[in-house]
Amino acid sequence: MPVRWQGTQKSNPTEVGKDLFGDNYIQNFKNNSVHTDFVGQTSDAATGVASIIVNDAGENAIVIVAGANMLLTSEELQNALPAVIHAKVLVCQLEISPQMSLQALRMAQENKVKTIFNPAPAIPHLDAGFYRASDVFCCNESEAELLTGSSVANVEEAHLACQELLKRGCRSVIITLGQEGCVVLEAQDSVSKHAPATAVRAVDTTGAGDSFIGALAFYMAHYPTMPLEEMARRANQVAGVSVQAVGTQTSYPSRKDLPAELF
Repeated sequence: MPVRWQGTQKSNPTEVGKDLFGDNYIQNFKNNSVHTDFVGQTSDAATGVASIIVNDAGENAIVIVAGANMLLTSEELQNALPAVIHAKVLVCQLEISPQMSLQALRMAQENKVKTIFNPAPAIPHLDAGFYRASDVFCCNESEAELLTGSSVANVEEAHLACQELLKRGCRSVIITLGQEGCVVLEAQDSVSKHAPATAVRAVDTTGAGDSFIGALAFYMAHYPTMPLEEMARRANQVAGVSVQAVGTQTSYPSRKDLPAELF
């Protein structure tokens, strides 16, 4: 996420291996002002890695080897409770075990901390508790297709998928659609809204979803009264900047690289 924007405290409870990748991850967190108090290192598995292939159109294919990510324990999450309690927003996804992500979301919910859940990498049979524990359930079109069993190939189909996902207990749903922007539906609304994206020339879409969600978390934390549709519109712009650069974390723009009106 774009931690470089924020003057607030950031923590990332996770598990890495006792290897070069793990050491580098921890140093990277420190370089980006992310607290490492709740980052464990284990000898029982290697640090999680991802192999990424990008084609000439900037589209990507990713193979994930979760490794130590799956070894984060319930006890370690409980140890991070003080950080959760003092957070404004908690972001979870499925690169740790689903049980641990759900536990973290419930911990946040019990302490009135806003939650964003991104069901990625997607799994077909998602525990129903994830929907109920999500203030914002944010997925892309392929994840929405897997979860709903219906095609989500355009804006109109995304509107229908939002309705289906909202029925499962989320407080709001966002489906991202790449160059088409995203569709937003909140529980108090009967109709979902389309937030279009500005057309850009993408060179590498890897990490665009993470850039969007990181920006969304920033706006939820720092502009809590801003309408969700406006947060999504701004997050679209941030993600649009990220796809114009090569790499994942290296493509995330600093605050100084973004238009002042986004803040």
